[in-house]
Amino acid sequence: MTIVFLTALGVGGATVFGAIIGFAFKHISHKFSDIVLAFAAGIMLSASILGLILPSLDFGGKLAMVITVAGVFGGAVCMNLLDKVVPHLHRIAGVPAESGVPVSDKLSKVMLFVAAIAIHNLPEGIAAGVGFGSGNMAEALTIAGAIALQNIPEGMVIISPMLLAGVSKRRAFILALITGLIEVLGTFIGYFAVTIASAILPFALAFAGGAMLYVISDEMIPETHAHGSERGATYALILGFCLMLAADFYIG
Repeated sequence: MTIVFLTALGVGGATVFGAIIGFAFKHISHKFSDIVLAFAAGIMLSASILGLILPSLDFGGKLAMVITVAGVFGGAVCMNLLDKVVPHLHRIAGVPAESGVPVSDKLSKVMLFVAAIAIHNLPEGIAAGVGFGSGNMAEALTIAGAIALQNIPEGMVIISPMLLAGVSKRRAFILALITGLIEVLGTFIGYFAVTIASAILPFALAFAGGAMLYVISDEMIPETHAHGSERGATYALILGFCLMLAADFYIG
């Protein structure tokens, strides 16, 4: 339980760490953030397959394939529904201060952007918690590490839009902290869900894997290919995937 608690803090704290970097370097280049985000996407892609979807097949019994496929699509559909309620607004949120957009309109869009990240952090936290249900501590920690790595650039990008919209530094930090705490909550939800009802473990693992695949394909990869750094981002994703693959081979 202690390791789960520390992992939850690490996953949520990564967003706060990224926010601190955002305060220190207000104008982080798109190329740098795209490379980091693509590297994290590669790790998450490998982690979702090796640490969540394949274990789901192992635990699924006679109906393993049906349960796993249903879980993967269930996780993807859940994230899709969340996007319809509160879509990610990376480009809308970053409206320059001199753009002429009224501060009130700009602020409301930024708050929607922050709310989107907070809501998307919940299933990511659940994925980190569910990973511990497989009983493979090494894989669970690498899954959590992949999600935490993805949270760092996410924390970085939420600071600048808030400051440009007139949000004070103190309030911006508190909002970033809240988004991280939601991920901590999600980690505990995922962990306790599969601990209390082990029968749902195969579906829960696949569901978390499907949610991660959706985030990677729908948000992370398009974001890393939107600013002219797609070649570097592609190799960074492959590097992250292979690094996770090696970690699973030698440690898992």
